[in-house]
Amino acid sequence: MGREILPHERDVRRWLQRRFLTAEEVEDIVQECYCRLAQLSAVTHIASPRAYFFTTARNLAHSQRQRARVVRMESIDGREAADLPSDLPLPDRIAAGRQELERVRVALATLSQRAQRIFMMRKVEGLSQKDIAAALGVSEAVVENEASRSLRAILRMISQPESDAGSDLETGGERAGSL
Repeated sequence: MGREILPHERDVRRWLQRRFLTAEEVEDIVQECYCRLAQLSAVTHIASPRAYFFTTARNLAHSQRQRARVVRMESIDGREAADLPSDLPLPDRIAAGRQELERVRVALATLSQRAQRIFMMRKVEGLSQKDIAAALGVSEAVVENEASRSLRAILRMISQPESDAGSDLETGGERAGSL
């Protein structure tokens, strides 16, 4: 499924940016789309991956705007606002985020050095395939293939239950590291 979705990422990003979203909001929505795709038990029901990707992004952007319009009553009276800044996530969300980040780090460690670098340049630094290819002295096709393979491997690992992901690392880490 990643092979069908990944080529449309740039178009989805541009489309979201035209909706007056910040770069951070666009990044959050795109990453949430990938997370939702990774959580699907089957993808056979998806007739048009491009349309599915755009629809998911549109729905997430709509939900994000709806949440932004909601004003919490606690914030109005100021009692809670004095205790915690309103922009901080709740402790359970922080803990869950740290656990998920650790799973991504473990999955990333199974990739080759070049694959790790390409993944970080593409997904973290937001560089284009062309810029990455120029920086690393490889073709854009190499960057596209490595990015696609890396994303599929990482999504596969983080979508597995934690006990399965750990056993994969012990038994298949060598194989995944040769990407």
